[in-house]
Amino acid sequence: MWRFELGSHGCLARMARVAFLLFAATGVTSAQTFTTIVNLDRTTGAGAGGALIQGPDGNLYGVTGADGGHGAGTVFKVSPRGKLTTLYSFCAQTNCKDGASPRVGLVLGTDQNFYGVTTWGGDTIACQLGCGTVFKITPGGTLTTLHTFEGGDGEEPGPLAQGTDGNLYGTTLYGGINCDYYNDGCGTAFSITPAGVFTTLHTFTGPEGALPLGGLIQGPDTRFYGVTFAGGNGTSCADTCGTVFVMTPAGTITTLHSFDFTDGAYPQAALLLGGDGNFYGTTFGGGASTACSLGCGTAFKMTPAGTVTTLHSFDLSDGAGPSASLIQGTDGNFYGATFPGGTSTACPGNEGDGGCGTLFKMTPASTLTTLHNFDFTDGWGANGLFQSTSGAFYGMAYGGGINNDGTIDTLDLGLGPFLRTVPAYGKVGQRVLVLGNNLSGATSVAFNGTPAKFTVASSTLITALVPAGATTGPVQVTTPSGTLTSNVRFRVR
Repeated sequence: MWRFELGSHGCLARMARVAFLLFAATGVTSAQTFTTIVNLDRTTGAGAGGALIQGPDGNLYGVTGADGGHGAGTVFKVSPRGKLTTLYSFCAQTNCKDGASPRVGLVLGTDQNFYGVTTWGGDTIACQLGCGTVFKITPGGTLTTLHTFEGGDGEEPGPLAQGTDGNLYGTTLYGGINCDYYNDGCGTAFSITPAGVFTTLHTFTGPEGALPLGGLIQGPDTRFYGVTFAGGNGTSCADTCGTVFVMTPAGTITTLHSFDFTDGAYPQAALLLGGDGNFYGTTFGGGASTACSLGCGTAFKMTPAGTVTTLHSFDLSDGAGPSASLIQGTDGNFYGATFPGGTSTACPGNEGDGGCGTLFKMTPASTLTTLHNFDFTDGWGANGLFQSTSGAFYGMAYGGGINNDGTIDTLDLGLGPFLRTVPAYGKVGQRVLVLGNNLSGATSVAFNGTPAKFTVASSTLITALVPAGATTGPVQVTTPSGTLTSNVRFRVR
């Protein structure tokens, strides 16, 4: 049985759990406005988890990992101006059979329902606090538990992604049967249908990677790409430095890259498929800087074949421990967040590294600009950013704010409105959700110039059918006030 040796850094396993649970300058750009729109509290739920996501109604949806009505976290929606509504409080059922502590964000399904996971809870006694669940929740707050993990099939699931086949795919931090990481297992990869039919696709072994934290992203080749916090063959870390891997839909894993600390260590956030066809990501530690106890982390680019280029090494002053996924804005730049680091002295250190965290912009040429330094009053421990179709960015911080229970913030850089499609790919005849703003009165919808049949459901939602003859390219909607274009090319399959 393969086992990790913790060596001189016995904190690594603890750091993996903490980093997973706490997903987790002041440069000024023109027309830049940062605003805290919600101060979370023990009633609404505390410890915001993951990133926000936009719903068909134009509101933003997210989760908190603690407190709320039953003390184990919530699902909520919040308006762009900050009106928060709690949709569900976990541990509403005896022994938390409905799950506890959702720590990563939701995914919007093509059926207009949301899907997510809880870190603990569920109808099992295999794990001390429960092994976690997969759930579906309607925009109105009706929750259905689709699967309860039992250890052998995984423990502490990460974020979900919907594949081209309509099924949901994800990973678990621990569990499985192939290796022993403090007797908890090295993690699994799985699929689950929207109806709840669950399949374990792979159990990680260690040398190929272990502790897959960030979830999966499906590439144009239909394979799934992800990262592991540990494992691989890097020898420059006290343990192992983690990997990037690719997995077939059937569960066959190929390790594309093993980090060696100099190019990063301990990746824990999902990859981003950039507009140029390459993948972009971050590592929580490692890199060139010696300012942090385990390295301050990196941002990197990876080709589909696995060639990794370090784009930036954080140095604490510009942030540290980037633990959330990068996003690509409509201006082509990359945006992200760091958990500690930055110039503020208002926050306690994390593994000896201070600062309250930052929000940053990075150009494709790797020039990094700090957009905001958190100072505790407006949050600490940022969970990443999400760009709404209004053009503004929204994010959450795990702690800080008036109640030290976290915040929801907006960052407006003056970017214009756009469209988002769910999914971002499809076959001829498939129904696609087109999200936007001020869509009422739309007179046409086109897929890369090919007109499509459509229905205007509301001012924030159009449903359209992929038309015959459509080719890969942007989706455009013509409205009385002008033409809106999707932020990414819609891939016709």
